[in-house]
Amino acid sequence: MSRAVIRIENISKQYRLGKIGTGSFAHDVNRLWHKMRGKEDPYLRIGEENDRTRKGDSEYVWALRDVSFDVMQGEVLGIVGRNGAGKSTLLKILSRTTSPTTGNIKIKGRIASLLEVGTGFHPELTGKENIFLNGAILGMTKREIKSKFDEIVDFAGVEKYIDTPVKRYSSGMYVRLAFAVAAHLDPEILIVDEVLAVGDAEFQKKAMGKMQDVSRGQGRTVLFVSHNMGAIKSLCTNGVFMKNGTVVMKSSIEDVVTRYLHNEETLKIPLAQRTDRIGNGNLKFTDIRFTNLKNEDIASVFTGQAFKIILEYDCSIPDFNTDLLIINIEFSNEFGQQLSFFVSDEMQKTIVKNGKREIHLVIHRLMLRGGEYSIKLFSSYSSTSPSDFCDVIENAGELSVMSTDFWLKDRVMRSIKGAVMEAEYQIYN
Repeated sequence: MSRAVIRIENISKQYRLGKIGTGSFAHDVNRLWHKMRGKEDPYLRIGEENDRTRKGDSEYVWALRDVSFDVMQGEVLGIVGRNGAGKSTLLKILSRTTSPTTGNIKIKGRIASLLEVGTGFHPELTGKENIFLNGAILGMTKREIKSKFDEIVDFAGVEKYIDTPVKRYSSGMYVRLAFAVAAHLDPEILIVDEVLAVGDAEFQKKAMGKMQDVSRGQGRTVLFVSHNMGAIKSLCTNGVFMKNGTVVMKSSIEDVVTRYLHNEETLKIPLAQRTDRIGNGNLKFTDIRFTNLKNEDIASVFTGQAFKIILEYDCSIPDFNTDLLIINIEFSNEFGQQLSFFVSDEMQKTIVKNGKREIHLVIHRLMLRGGEYSIKLFSSYSSTSPSDFCDVIENAGELSVMSTDFWLKDRVMRSIKGAVMEAEYQIYN
C-alpha cells in the first residue's frame, strides 16, 4: 500500500512587500520579544490574501495560507495555477530553500529539485565539478556519482563543455545539465518547476520521458509545475489547483485541469482589469468580442465559417504606427493544447478609430472541429523587436465551435474537381 512521502500541514508563508524579513529592526525585535515570552508572532494576524488582481492596503502579504495535502509514494503530482498563485513558493519550501512562516512539513526521502536556472550550481565550477558537488549534497558517495557520470553527460548532451565553468553555459545548456543531474542521481522525490520551458523541444520531450521513467518505472515521486496543460496531463496522475496562495482542489489530473482552464471567476473579470498578463504594457487589450462579417455579435461559429475578432486596446506608444503592430491569436482545447494559430499579417487587419481604439481581424476559414476553445492573445510592436511583447494574456476569451458537414463537403468537392480534371485530360489527349 502506498504511503505518504510528503505531508504538508497548514503551511503558510508571509512576506513583507519590498523588504527582506520583516523589513525593519523594530519589527524584528518585536517578533523576538514575543517569541521569548512564548507568545504568538504579532505579525501573523495581519496581511492580505495574495491576490494580484487588486491593489492591497497592507504591506504584508500571504504567499501561502493554510496549505495542506499529502503526496503519496510514486505519485506524479501536477501543480497548476496562475502566476502568483504560490506554486513556486511551495516548491521552495519543500526544497528547503526557504522556510514556512507557520505549519509543518514531513518528508521521507532525498529530494532533488530544479526550480530555476542556476539552482544548485556554482558558476565558477565546471560542469563535471558541479555534478560531483550536487551528488555529495544528496548524500551520494564518489563511487556512486562516478557510476552515473557518463549517463548524466550523455543525457545532457554537453560532453564538449563538461570541463568548462558553467557560468559560460547558455541558459539551455545550464538547464539540460541541471535536469540530468537532478533526474539521474537517484532522488526519491523529484521537484521540477516551469524551468524546463527554457530547453528546446527535443530536450523537453526527452525530459518528459525521463520523468515518466523515474515515476512509473522506478516508483519515485515527482512534483511538476507547468503552464503547459498538455504536458501536465500526459505526465501526471493527480493534480493540485492553487489560487491566491491557497489550494482550491486536489484531485485527478483531468478534474484539476478542467477546473483550472474553466475558472469562471477569471473569465468574469473584464479584460481591461486582468493583471495576470505579461509584456511591456505599451499596448494592452481591454476587450474581445466576435462578430460575423455583417458585424453582428456572435458567441459561436461553425467549422469553416468566416468571422471577425474585434479587439479593443489602450496604447501609449508615441507616434503609433499600426502597420508595425503584430497580433497573434492562439486557439487551445480544454487541455491547454494549441490547435490553431493566426498572425495578423496573414489576416485581414483593420484599425478602426471611432472613439474607441479597435482592431478588426478576419479569419476566413476556422479549421477547428466542434468544441469549446480558449483564446490566448499576443501583441508585439516590430519597431523594437518581434520578441518584445507588449501584451500577452491567456484565457482572454472563449469561443464555441459547432460541427458541420464541412469536412465531408470538402472531400466531395475535391472528388468532383478531380473527376472533372480527369475527364478534361481524357478529352484533350
